[in-house]
Amino acid sequence: MRDFFINTFEILVGVIVVLLCIGVVVFAGIAAFGGSGMMGPGAPSGPLMGLGILIGGAIYVIFIGGLMYMGLGIYQNTKRTAEAVEKLLQR
Repeated sequence: MRDFFINTFEILVGVIVVLLCIGVVVFAGIAAFGGSGMMGPGAPSGPLMGLGILIGGAIYVIFIGGLMYMGLGIYQNTKRTAEAVEKLLQR
């Protein structure tokens, strides 16, 4: 049962990272190509704002995705270490 939740979480992390990437590209496009009406009245827009959102969003996605994958990696490494220790104890 535990493996089901861990494997499902791995899939969910991948989906979340993809959705974050799509969201960053969409909002950068809205800002870059004059969607100021969608972002509120008087909101700044233009190519420079779109580039800023793209760069900031990319850093955010890398940071959040990296933290989630690091957590999964820690779990997997701990699991492998526990299995290795159990093998050593059985000798």
